[in-house]
Amino acid sequence: MNFKTFNQHLQKVIQKPLGGLSILLEMAPEIRKKVSEDSIAEKKPRKAAVIALFYPNKQGETCFSLMERAQYNGTHSAQISFPGGKEDPSDTNLEHTALRETEEEFGINANNIHIIKELTTTYIPPSNFLVTPFIGICNSTPLFTPNNEVASIIEIKVVELLKEENSNTTKISTSYQTDMETPCFNLNGHIVWGATAMMLNEIKHMLKHE
Repeated sequence: MNFKTFNQHLQKVIQKPLGGLSILLEMAPEIRKKVSEDSIAEKKPRKAAVIALFYPNKQGETCFSLMERAQYNGTHSAQISFPGGKEDPSDTNLEHTALRETEEEFGINANNIHIIKELTTTYIPPSNFLVTPFIGICNSTPLFTPNNEVASIIEIKVVELLKEENSNTTKISTSYQTDMETPCFNLNGHIVWGATAMMLNEIKHMLKHE
């Protein structure tokens, strides 16, 4: 899908209601499906924000980028995610959080990213974060200069997200559970699951149901 066509399509999509929790849970592990909204509020989760950043590659095809996190002593070590992170007291709002973190992790000037829509907030039980995703647009191919939190940047064409054969299930072993069966996306040979897959599913649903 070329970027001009995608951008025109997206302008129609963003006017429509979000898919919401039911669409997120289609790609959620069982551990997440068992968590009620009331129990989330009781846990007083920390706030965070991420950006699903869309842009044209050098061939004019619409892409977005995920990141493989560097290994560290923590819950989400080496996992694949959107750029973003936790809210800082100095942030004016969660959109500011998402832009600041994306600039830090990807090295893209926040002034070059246009935020066009806020998506459904997603709860992550293992780290007790409540994450607000945003759709962002860069009108030209970004120059990525990742920081040391990023092991690698994974560029994915939007058409790969829309292919039904790239949505399936897998077994994952983490620091908190072994052989956990979960829905996932297989994108460019990378298994994308958990909160990132849930957010991607809402984006996929929006793009396919304009």
